[in-house]
Amino acid sequence: MRSRVRLLAAALCLAPLLGTAHAADEFPTRPIRLIVGFAPGGATDVVGRLLSASLTQELKQTVYIENIAGASGLIAWKTVANAQPDGYTLMMAENALSMRPALPEAASDPFDPVTQMSGVALAAHSPLALAVAKHVEANSVADLIKLSKANPDKLNYASAGTGSVAQMVWDVVKQGAQIKAVDVPFRGGGPAIAAIIAGQSDIIMASTQVAKPLVEQKIIKAFAVTGKERSPALPDVPTLSEAGIKHADAELEFWYGVFGPKGLPENVRIRLENAIKTVINRPDIKERLLTLDISPQFMAGPQLEAKLKTEIANWKAFTASQPKTSR
Repeated sequence: MRSRVRLLAAALCLAPLLGTAHAADEFPTRPIRLIVGFAPGGATDVVGRLLSASLTQELKQTVYIENIAGASGLIAWKTVANAQPDGYTLMMAENALSMRPALPEAASDPFDPVTQMSGVALAAHSPLALAVAKHVEANSVADLIKLSKANPDKLNYASAGTGSVAQMVWDVVKQGAQIKAVDVPFRGGGPAIAAIIAGQSDIIMASTQVAKPLVEQKIIKAFAVTGKERSPALPDVPTLSEAGIKHADAELEFWYGVFGPKGLPENVRIRLENAIKTVINRPDIKERLLTLDISPQFMAGPQLEAKLKTEIANWKAFTASQPKTSR
């Protein structure tokens, strides 16, 4: 009798665990929320929407985008980090995630993506372009350096906001090229490029997909791109290295990856990882991304987490090397 009671008790204890495992095996059984930490229309949002539409087909369950903008992505990151780690709340992130831990404000409002987020998969990457407004009297990086030194603190840089990828990459480029310019923060990349177009600001780091039509229409001038190779969108524009800009050991391209809350069940993570790998290898998705000068690039979750750790260390080393008055 006692043995039967023990067996019954053991079965009751195991039932919730078996139910959870069974539910995970069937994942997904309901819609998945893919959060983007920026307003609609930006590169991260575009990649997220392309991915969500195709993942809906691949997973046979709706994957929908929710834009939660604010604090250069931090509000969205915290939303995902605090969600149930069941695979139904995910984040389409870019490398601002690796930059924020290096910022001074991170000390007062801590967020640690390494301990709070699970990497699912890297999906793509794309370069930025160092560009200037058409009124700027320079036609190359060398010209811009001379102009900035001849007119110290008269040029300004249209920043997409403290902690944004464009602003952090600019800090690296500015140091490497020894360009003197005052940082003018805007509430995102859209307002920043609008100020350049209007002639209210002088210099910007813009995504190549944003820069391409403006360069072709001679509204802005592009002097260098951050990729290791020239961008197909701007084939006549040299890389930073070709333009003679030495820079710190930090990732200077956008990258786009999917993350979830820490503690995702491994079989759920692998299911999502494999779905993303399948999707970004589809010819139609590759073609649509490449049209935007965004290159598909798969990386499994564990490798994405390792990349995140390395980049956080690199950005912390860079910011620690900067004088406190550099911005």
